[in-house]
Formats: sequence, structure tokens, C-alpha cells
Amino acid sequence: MEFAARYVALGDSFTEGVGDVDPALPNRVRGWADRLAGQLAATRDGFGYANLAVRGKKMRQILAEQIEPALALEPTLVTVYAGVNDLLRPRVDIDAMVAAYDDAVARLAATGATVLLFTGFDASASKVFRGVRGRTAVYNELVREVADRHGAQLVDYWRFDEYNDWRMWDVDRMHMSTPGHVNMANRVLEALGEEARLPLPPLPAAPARTRLDGWRDNARWARSYAGPWVGRRLRGVSSGDNLAPRWPDLHAPAGPGH
Repeated sequence: MEFAARYVALGDSFTEGVGDVDPALPNRVRGWADRLAGQLAATRDGFGYANLAVRGKKMRQILAEQIEPALALEPTLVTVYAGVNDLLRPRVDIDAMVAAYDDAVARLAATGATVLLFTGFDASASKVFRGVRGRTAVYNELVREVADRHGAQLVDYWRFDEYNDWRMWDVDRMHMSTPGHVNMANRVLEALGEEARLPLPPLPAAPARTRLDGWRDNARWARSYAGPWVGRRLRGVSSGDNLAPRWPDLHAPAGPGH
């Protein structure tokens, strides 16, 4: 099937859609990129969408496994979110990592496609992840330079204060919730100059919680999510090791209401 417009999404769990659960879809998730594609398709004939993102992938894996397949699909729009999994490792050469990223973005931009990049989130409010805030700030400045150099659009996640609301996050505290994904789709629509916006699902009411409730919640989270996450890193394995891309080929996406 020939598509007049072709959107290809690249990256890790952020773009795969982890946190936005949908048992009927590949890998049991939907995510902001699916939602974005549905909205773009609603106003364009012959719109095709592929999503090559896989959770847990680091920068070198994304570049090695996703750039060539993306180029083969001849995209007119590419979104890329990569590098944050590297920032969470004990050691990372941010300059070398972004230099490789720059080369890949140059190849994507040279096709004439619209390329859209993201900065990393400011996790200063997180007791667990705020230790990488400095790394993320350095990474973000380098990504802004990459975007400027190649004429890429930029979604500045670092500046999105709405994600300081815990209801924008899944129970694992690492990935966006369904409202978080819908909001991100709207942020990308804004960056692309689109007027349409997706309706944000109602946010759950904030329950009254005592300090003891907080301790119990933190203990459950540590057992269910933080512990396994650390364990995988110690073993050198990833949650995405046995997963394939959700939408490896271009297809006509479901509309925004689905």
C-alpha cells in the first residue's frame, strides 16, 4: 500500500507506549505516538504509521537497530527519543553518545523528512531519579544543539511542569500514565503546528494519605518495580530483550477516538 505521508517513531519505552495499557494492541500498550498518528491520520488521506521503539533500548541500540529500517520506510515525519536509559547507567560518555546521535539525525534530516527530537524530563522532584538531573541538563543542551544544527523540531520535555503531578505517571513511577501519554501527544501536536488537541482523560482524585500510607506505598513500589529494575541492570538484561517493534511496517493507524 502506498502512503502519501509516512510517520515513523523511534526510541525506547517512552515511544513504545509503556504505561498506557491496551491489551488489544501489540506489546499490550498504546502510547502517545499511536495517539498522535491517529490524530494526524484523521486530517490526512493516505497516512501511514510505523513504530520501531522498544523498551529498555540504549542509544547505541536504537541507532544500530532502528535508523536503517526507518530510512527504508521513506518517512516524511520522524520522532526520536533516545539516550535517557544511558543517563541512568553508572557511567556514560554524554558527548560521545550525542555525537553518534547527531550523525543519525543528520541522516534522517537529509531525507527531507520533518525530524522531531525530545529533551529529557527534569526529575528533580523524584527522590529516586533526581540524581541524574545534572546529566540530563547537559544531555538536553547538546540535543538542543543537534536540533538547531539539522533544523529539527524540539519537544522540550524538561520544561513541562504538568509532569510534576504524580497522576501523569504510571504506578511504576518510571513511565507516563495514560493521561501523561495523551498530554504528550498534544505537546507534539503543538510542536508540529497542529491546531487539534486530544481530550485529556479525567485525572483520578488525589486520596488522603498519611505518612504511614506513603511508607507502605514506597515499600510496595520498591518490591514490585525498583528492585526488579535494578536487578535487570545488574544482570545486564533489559525488559525489551525479547520484544519486537510494535508496528515495524507502515499501516493506517486507528483514529484518535479508538
